[in-house]
Amino acid sequence: MRLSSPIYKLKRQAKLLARDNEIRLHEALNQMAKNEGFKDWSHLAFSYSKTTPAKEVMSQLNPGDMVLIGARPGHGKTLLGLELTALAEKSNRTGYVFSLDYNEADVWDRFEKLGFDPKEHERPVFVDTSDDICAAHIIERLRNAPDPALAVVDYLQLLDQKRSNPPLVEQVRALKEFAVKRGAIVVMISQIDRVFELSSTNMPSIEDIRLPNPVDLSLFDKRCFLHDGEVQLATAA
Repeated sequence: MRLSSPIYKLKRQAKLLARDNEIRLHEALNQMAKNEGFKDWSHLAFSYSKTTPAKEVMSQLNPGDMVLIGARPGHGKTLLGLELTALAEKSNRTGYVFSLDYNEADVWDRFEKLGFDPKEHERPVFVDTSDDICAAHIIERLRNAPDPALAVVDYLQLLDQKRSNPPLVEQVRALKEFAVKRGAIVVMISQIDRVFELSSTNMPSIEDIRLPNPVDLSLFDKRCFLHDGEVQLATAA
């Protein structure tokens, strides 16, 4: 069943509905789902997961890849990252989420809304929301993984927020070297500069990545951009 709007827009509408009618968010989400012809939000999310672009993106990822996912807030970049993590098992990988933006309860809540149930998977998905997250922390966790890892990092611009952490460019290079050596896939979620919204283009590009500190963007093998429900995946030249 085709949705009347992209799922991220339905979530926005549900938040407004919850606020305007003074009801809980899950009640508003379920109401939105019923309007779309589903019995509840979990049903809608599960159906959506079968047609999500995450499967197409996943099919184009190779061992050792560094992947950049960029979008403005509310356009589904974190959702896509979590969907890729949930699909890791199908590629004989262990999924990891490293988030400096959300707490652990928030991450699992988003997984639940995607219809992802870890009990139905043979391999666990690991969620790490430690304040110590940086390249060295991520590499240490992945080094002991029993299978090749698919790690989603949320997000790029926060890795060097602690002055004690190495410069961002050094961390990205270290993660790339580790991914190549161990056959891991590292997906980094990235902010897009707000000036993009003033441009006439309909999709962000590598030039729109917000870089308060320098990064060698050529280290990313794949670049995936999202905007208004559209997804564009490109391989680095």
